[in-house]
Amino acid sequence: MPGERIDLDRADVSEITRLPRIGPGLAQRIVAWRAQHGPFGSLSRLDSVSGVGPKLLDAILPYVSFSGVSATKP
Repeated sequence: MPGERIDLDRADVSEITRLPRIGPGLAQRIVAWRAQHGPFGSLSRLDSVSGVGPKLLDAILPYVSFSGVSATKP
């Protein structure tokens, strides 16, 4: 859907791979980091994931959102 944003605090691996320049391996690392550390809440925390750098952040910025809410219930 045009204009759709992917919530990186809730998205699963298959949703995250729809973002530009993100393959299944990186999507899995994003999900694993979130499971260990909690929701990202912002683009700056996404930079903590191995393989994510400034160029990737610039590429995905128009397509992501952050709800600050974990996908899984405690």
